[in-house]
Amino acid sequence: MGKARDYAKEELNDEPEEEEPVDEKPTKGKYRKDKPWDNDSIEHWKVEKFDKEDNPGGLLEESSFATLFPKYREKYLREVWPAVTRALKEVGIACELNLVEGSMTVRTTIKTWDPWVIIKARDLIKLLSRSVPAPQALKILEDEMQCDIIKVGGLVANKERFVKRRQRLLGPNGSTLKATELLTGCYIMVQGNTVACMGTYKGLKQARRVVEDCMNNVHPIYHIK
Repeated sequence: MGKARDYAKEELNDEPEEEEPVDEKPTKGKYRKDKPWDNDSIEHWKVEKFDKEDNPGGLLEESSFATLFPKYREKYLREVWPAVTRALKEVGIACELNLVEGSMTVRTTIKTWDPWVIIKARDLIKLLSRSVPAPQALKILEDEMQCDIIKVGGLVANKERFVKRRQRLLGPNGSTLKATELLTGCYIMVQGNTVACMGTYKGLKQARRVVEDCMNNVHPIYHIK
């Protein structure tokens, strides 16, 4: 018993040995290397051109999209549909206007060589149904042109507040909307519960931020400044 007590006292009296400092190398960024695409000279937003020679065999399957349009657009669509049909025929897309069901349909054909053009045609009929004029909407078939349809109806619960903020986006005599178009380089159409934008990817990103901030009670003038 006495030996055990003496052994415990010795352990308590022993001072802990000092550990030698270890040189720790910083691990943050250890494996980071310069990437070949981290270069300011490379334009990351650029859309590469796609020609008929890139896909001579065409497509294997048929794809189609359809969208409904409001009754008040029927008269205008009947007038411009021949021009829409001609433009889509040049890129190998077939289209159909159904006045009974109130719908527009686009589909690929055996002459379609660009696999992305059906997505462009889908965006075209969406824009036409959202009151975008046909000459402007047909520009979506260009490679550099993209579109974004922003749904703003559900962003504000109160109807009166929603109408005021939507009017704030337009501004007096449409001046705020025109300034936003100049800032982003996009075409912007406010219609009902949606905002249709057409432009480059970079411009669409800016336009969406302006529209959503406006609906969240941030005036567009802060973006314009």
